[in-house]
Amino acid sequence: MDSTQFLLPNRIYIFLAPLGTAAPAGVDDAPAAGWVNVGYTAPDSLSFSTEPEFQPVETAQSDYPAMQYQTSESGSVSAVLKQWNKHNLRSVFGGGTVTSDEAGVFKFVPPKIGGREEVALMTHAQYGDKKYRFVYPRAMQMEGVQLDLHKGGESTLPLSMGILGSDLLDPWYLITNDPAFGPVTP
Repeated sequence: MDSTQFLLPNRIYIFLAPLGTAAPAGVDDAPAAGWVNVGYTAPDSLSFSTEPEFQPVETAQSDYPAMQYQTSESGSVSAVLKQWNKHNLRSVFGGGTVTSDEAGVFKFVPPKIGGREEVALMTHAQYGDKKYRFVYPRAMQMEGVQLDLHKGGESTLPLSMGILGSDLLDPWYLITNDPAFGPVTP
């Protein structure tokens, strides 16, 4: 029982980058060129979840499965973005194009079927001196988008990214400077 092992993030940041952009090696390293901070997000909106799936092995000798084996794993990251700009709009819709004319009118066209882009994703949470960076080398927006535009109310952008895997990369990993992850002392 150690209250120094609580995590109560007082700052949270989300970064996106083109697929293949190297993530910082340490928790204090600034993100390299290519990483873009999405800016302001709703304070209680960042969420990371995993969903393992298992297959039971039934036997005639038990009413319960005699064994379970894992068949797949999926994960997702979601947040509510408060800043409206071309980078965030493209991220929320999984790609698309933004063009402009001579009058300064901008046009966004979402990606066509098969045109969604993979990106690299990184979240950074800190609590005092403790820093936690979750890195997702391959992510893709894979859900429908609902935009709520209300008179006199704040309109936000719902970011939802599915985590993708590969034989060559970890689907996600955490780096931290939290001493609680160090060797256990008796």
